[in-house]
Amino acid sequence: MLVRHLSYFSVLAREQHFARAAAICNVAQPTLSAGIRTLEKSLGAQLVVRGRTFMGLTPEGKRVLEWARQILMNYDGLLQDLSGLGEGLTGTLRLGVLPPAMPCISMLTRRLLQFNPGLSVDVREMTSAAMQKDLDDFEIDAGFTYLDSEPMLRVRRLPFYVERFAFATRRTARYGERASVTWREAAEEQLCLLSEDMQNRRIINSVFHSLGLEVAASITTNSFLAVQSHLRIGEWSSIIPHTFAYLFGDSDEIVIIPLEDPVRLETVGLVVPDRQTEAPITKALWAASDGGHTARAWTEQLFDSLPLSRGKKFQFDRERALARGSD
Repeated sequence: MLVRHLSYFSVLAREQHFARAAAICNVAQPTLSAGIRTLEKSLGAQLVVRGRTFMGLTPEGKRVLEWARQILMNYDGLLQDLSGLGEGLTGTLRLGVLPPAMPCISMLTRRLLQFNPGLSVDVREMTSAAMQKDLDDFEIDAGFTYLDSEPMLRVRRLPFYVERFAFATRRTARYGERASVTWREAAEEQLCLLSEDMQNRRIINSVFHSLGLEVAASITTNSFLAVQSHLRIGEWSSIIPHTFAYLFGDSDEIVIIPLEDPVRLETVGLVVPDRQTEAPITKALWAASDGGHTARAWTEQLFDSLPLSRGKKFQFDRERALARGSD
């Protein structure tokens, strides 16, 4: 049994298609099939239910898949550890990121690559449910997500910054010149929001529910780019993390206004699998995430650098966020 046979089997289980798995493994389909048969022979168990197409895994195959993923992860960690003894870490960090956290992810990847120039990073936008599954299945190495709401299981957590919700609208709209907007006022507007499968939307819904409000957005999407598109048109407003001012910029058309009554703060941070053996690439990410920059420091940087502050009320909210970042 060879490591590449375990890799063939793991990719086949994920893709559920022989030809597609062979293409990903960069081998001919007969080579992949022969490798999996060699694996079955060495283990003395049939792993794949065969037919004209892939028909699933046997009970033995499902059990072997759990071990295969862990063995492959440990093997990759071994290679990374050995590479680190030479010119530094190499390889690719697979990082799952919740859509609301995308504006700030470059702060993390920049620090990681500054300390580890031989690495590359594969950033994958995904829902919290997909992130949990891929962490459990060894498909990603770490995640960047909300830490307080719907917390991940079987992970270690490191706070990165504190975000607050804001109301985004055109400057010429009804609330475009306001210093703040209440959630009740926002509920009266024509909204473009993320879809219900997104954790960000579920948090927004929970705030509305706490006020006894039900909000049906006229536009729902799984893309913040689509939100920005509808904001540009001018007929819609939205509720977004304040960090999206990084992407929307200091626009003459779109303004991002603090939401209040209530002020909702969410801690965003890093999650890595809580396993007995930690891969060197994950250790490097953890070190870069902290690196003397506490959650309070990151939060202060975000609040001070964004074109969002509007008077004493926002300053008070900034101090609340900084205090939370110090917890």
